[in-house]
Amino acid sequence: MTQDDPRRRIPRTDALMAALADLVPRHGVEAVKAAVTDAQARARTAEIAPEDVETATRTTLAGRRPTSLRPLLNATGVVLHTNIGRAALSSAAREALITASGHVDVEFDLESGARARRGRGTLSALREAVPSAEDALAVNNGAAALVLATTALGVARGRPEVVMSRGEIVEIGDNFRLHELLESTGVTIVEVGTTNRTWARDYSSAITTRTGLVLKVHPSNFVVRGFTHGVDVGELASLLGGLRERGLDVPLLADIGSGLLRHEPLLPDEPDATSVLAAGADLVTASGDKLLGGPQAGLVLGRTDLVETMRRSPLARALRVDKLTFAALEATLRGGPTPTARALRADLAELRHRTETFAEALRDDGIETAVVPHDAAVGGGGAPGVVLPSVAIALPDHWGAALRAHGVVTHVTGGACLVDLRAVDPGDEQRLLDALRRVAHDDVLP
Repeated sequence: MTQDDPRRRIPRTDALMAALADLVPRHGVEAVKAAVTDAQARARTAEIAPEDVETATRTTLAGRRPTSLRPLLNATGVVLHTNIGRAALSSAAREALITASGHVDVEFDLESGARARRGRGTLSALREAVPSAEDALAVNNGAAALVLATTALGVARGRPEVVMSRGEIVEIGDNFRLHELLESTGVTIVEVGTTNRTWARDYSSAITTRTGLVLKVHPSNFVVRGFTHGVDVGELASLLGGLRERGLDVPLLADIGSGLLRHEPLLPDEPDATSVLAAGADLVTASGDKLLGGPQAGLVLGRTDLVETMRRSPLARALRVDKLTFAALEATLRGGPTPTARALRADLAELRHRTETFAEALRDDGIETAVVPHDAAVGGGGAPGVVLPSVAIALPDHWGAALRAHGVVTHVTGGACLVDLRAVDPGDEQRLLDALRRVAHDDVLP
C-alpha cells in the first residue's frame, strides 16, 4: 500500500464508533460495529469513497428495521385476516403500548410499595364492560383460557370429564382441533348427542360426580342447517341449576369465540359475553384480538369463585399475559371505536366514494381500472356466511404479487386483483395510492 493509496484515508474503527455513538442506544454496539466494518470493506474495494464511510454506515442502519415483521395494508376485504395479524390496534392501544414499554405498575401498589394484583386496571375495565361478570381474568389466547379452565376446574379437582355436544367439537385453522387441545390436559371428553341434533336429556344422562364442566362451544367458522337441534345456554343453565340444588355443582362454561362483549346488530348470530352470562353461563371465554378489536388475549368472565380458582392454578402463571397486552387491552376497552368496529360498520356509500376517488386517481395516471361490487367478510373464524357488501378496485390478477412486494395484501380471485378499502385506515390511503402508482410503473408489469 503506497502513501497516496486512498485506503489509508479510511477512518479507523474506534474513531467511527465514537462518531456513531448516537446510534448505539437504538441498534446496539455489535450492530453498529458490523455496519462500520461493512462500510470499511466497501471503501477498500472503492465501492464508496473513504470520506463516505460514516455516511454509508448511517444509511445502512437507518434502513434496518427493528423487527423482521413487515407492516402491511389489508386491502382484502376480510376485516380480521388471521394470516396478517387479525385486529389492527386502535391509536389508543398503540399509545398504551409505548407507555407500557418501560417500567410500569403492572403488579405494584405505589401507595404501599407492596405487590398488587397483576393487571388490575385492565381487569377492572373488563368488569365494567361486562357488568354481569363478577370477576375477570386475561390469559394469552382463547385456547389458553379453555386449557386453564378445564385443568383448574376439572382435572385439578379430581373431576376430569368435560361434557359437550358432538356437534361442537370443532376444528379451526391449521388443523387445530378442540378435542385434541382439551385431551392434552388430561381431560376426558364425554360427547353427547349427534353432529346435527343434541337435546338437554343427552347432557343430563352424561353428567356424573366426575364431571368438571359442561362446555358449550360456539361453532364460529361453520353453520349446520336443516334437520338440527341444539341446547341453548339458558336451557343448560336451568338443567345445571337443578343439579346444583341437589348438591352437584357442575359449572357451565360457554366459549363464545370471537370476543363480542355486547350484542352487535350487524352480527345477530354471534354470541356476546353480556347476553350469555345473563342467560345463565357460569363462565365465558373469548378472544381479545377478534371482534373486540384488541391484542391477542384469552378473556375469562364470570363467577368469582371459578375465576379465582383459575387464577390460583399453577398453570395460570405459564399462560398469563405481559404488561404490553394488559396495556393494549385496557386501552381497547376504554378507548373509542376500534379499527375493527369501524371496518365492520363502514357505510357502503362512503366506501364507494373512497374507492371511486382512488380509481379516478389511477385513471389520471393512465391506469385503466373499474370499481366493482365485492363481498367482504368478517374473518377470524367468526360470523360464517355473513356477507359485508362492499366495493373494490379491479385490476389484472398479476398485480396481486406486485402489490404484496409493496406491503399491500389484496384479494386475488377469478382472474382479478381486487383492492377493497373497507379495512384500510383513512390515514393509510396515501400509502396505498403510492403503492398502486409504483406498481403501475414497475417493470414487472406487462
